[in-house]
Amino acid sequence: MRSTALFFLFLLACLLLAAALTPPLLQTGWLAFEPHRVMSRLAQLLMILGVWPFLRLLGLDGREALGYGRPRPEILRALVRGWLAGVAILLVLVIALLVLELRVLDLRAAARHAELARKAAQALAAGLLIGVIEETFFRGALFTAIRRRGAAAGAIFWPAVLYAAVHFLKPGALADGHTLDWPAAGRMVLEAFTDAADWRNLDSFVALVLVGVFLGLVRERTGHIGWCIGLHAGWVFVIQVARYLTDGNAGAPYAFLTGTYDGVIGWLAAGWLALLSAGYLGLARPGRSDPAPGREA
Repeated sequence: MRSTALFFLFLLACLLLAAALTPPLLQTGWLAFEPHRVMSRLAQLLMILGVWPFLRLLGLDGREALGYGRPRPEILRALVRGWLAGVAILLVLVIALLVLELRVLDLRAAARHAELARKAAQALAAGLLIGVIEETFFRGALFTAIRRRGAAAGAIFWPAVLYAAVHFLKPGALADGHTLDWPAAGRMVLEAFTDAADWRNLDSFVALVLVGVFLGLVRERTGHIGWCIGLHAGWVFVIQVARYLTDGNAGAPYAFLTGTYDGVIGWLAAGWLALLSAGYLGLARPGRSDPAPGREA
């Protein structure tokens, strides 16, 4: 819990510093974007710039601590296999969403082949980038920090909770007619916490926690984050392509099974990830290296 609190404070410090810098930055007239978007991007930039000194301070800057303590070819093989497994796992979910008519195919989007290829390439690149950054932080450094102090359960659960929480900690939009100053920026940060606590996000929050739990189990079992990066990247790829090719159907009888976060990650996804986690926990045996998730070594 102490390590999780330190990592949360680091992320919070980046958000607060971004809030302090956003008003004077926008007053220069150099940027013509919405204040909450500038604040979010600035916070992300500060996290990227500050994470290495932060990890060095905690003694978590080595390859082993970050989850890369295996030979590079082994990590790369695991990443590729994880990506394929991640695509397969999410395809099952997307097919279920289509069968239940929770999402419907957009035939016009499917017919735009050049645009579809561009979107797929973007989704592939975004998935790999997100997978590397988030898995290095959560299942790499934070997992190691907690695992050094205690049992695997805490190292799996707490990074999953923080991972899910940060998806909803986004600055609120500046109210119409208000001038962007430091008090207004503070209110935008406060809205990030009130929005994150909105009960309507519970389905997506639980699903993302279970995503983190599954990835944590894979991290504990394999001893590195190669599989985690691949799985994460594959999931992002499928979600982004599926959102391009399909539309949400709010009038479907089981619409409550899709989440408020992206129209894909909701109660149905939570159940699927819980089933996968239970299966992986039962099938994977400790002490052997790099098995495929869901299969014995």
